[in-house]
Amino acid sequence: MPGTVLLLAASPLGKGSLVDAASVLPVLAAVPPPVLSGTDTANVVELADPLEPQAVLTRLRAAAAAPGPLTVFVTGQLQLDRKQYLPHLALARTTPSTVRYTGFPWHWVREELRLRAAGSTTLVLDLHADAETWDHLRSRPFDSGNNVAVYGRIAPPPPRRTVAVPSYMKAVATILRSGHRPPLEQLHQQALSRIAGDGSYGDIVLTPSSVRVPVPVPVQVPRPQHPPTVADPHSAISSAVQSGRHNEADALAAHHEQAALRAYGPGSEQALHWAEVRADLAMFAGDSVRSCRTWLSVAGARLGAGQSPGDPAVEAAVDRAHHQWGRIADPAPARELGSALADLRARVPGRRQGALDHIRRQLHQLLAQS
Repeated sequence: MPGTVLLLAASPLGKGSLVDAASVLPVLAAVPPPVLSGTDTANVVELADPLEPQAVLTRLRAAAAAPGPLTVFVTGQLQLDRKQYLPHLALARTTPSTVRYTGFPWHWVREELRLRAAGSTTLVLDLHADAETWDHLRSRPFDSGNNVAVYGRIAPPPPRRTVAVPSYMKAVATILRSGHRPPLEQLHQQALSRIAGDGSYGDIVLTPSSVRVPVPVPVQVPRPQHPPTVADPHSAISSAVQSGRHNEADALAAHHEQAALRAYGPGSEQALHWAEVRADLAMFAGDSVRSCRTWLSVAGARLGAGQSPGDPAVEAAVDRAHHQWGRIADPAPARELGSALADLRARVPGRRQGALDHIRRQLHQLLAQS
């Protein structure tokens, strides 16, 4: 099965740049795609100095939906938004005061990759942090999801008036240009050895064993009398989706959702997780109505459980409901769900300016057609 590779290099334009992120792309692009991916064949997508967070999200979402192994190489700089103190990948237009709207929230990476089968996704990262973000990350985990293998480093800010070089990623690319891809842990160690003399001893080193991520409480699922026991339901669901067995995937997710509801209650993270899985499965099946309705329900449940309108999980649920609503072709359910979405957007405006106005305009057109 072919692999997929996403090469992403991003940093602000002008004096806000801490690292010359794009300089690594020619070196990475010179590596044969199968070597980048570790598969016999691979599709490579390159994204250099993107301007808009939605453009990055679109490329990442498409890569995450592709079957087969996925390797994402990210070079750039991290900044915190000053409202929620969440790490963002700074993009071309990002400034310290606009990062919430112009940067790419790192938790979107976790959200987009969470449904991929365990062992199928690798992140290779060479990131620099500004002073505020560096202090934040030294005492907190850098969370990319618990089903993703992460290798790389986060470097502190360079001296003033200095633009750093993405030396770790260049070392990775140089090693791979030989045409041989060693095991990832070995590749990672070789790259660290090559940059050991450039002042990188203070870096935060990222490996699957060193990245601290929250481990979900396992859902105790009663053993069914007639489907075989599934050791990793997410892998089984992913396999079913990739094979076009959407009803089977949804039935398996629904089984785990019901078990979580019985064990932990309707507002629990365990139950909400499986509801989110079912919303994504409806999207994969092309059922935008069901996906939108489920995401609206998830957002409402999170707000009802006391989460704030600015919570990343709440914002993500409303954003996904909005996205799926825009894909509904039938006017009747679009009108119905549009009214509910508008009410929700009034409470959860999200990061895209004008999102509520967009819904109201579209809803006005739909009502005029009725």
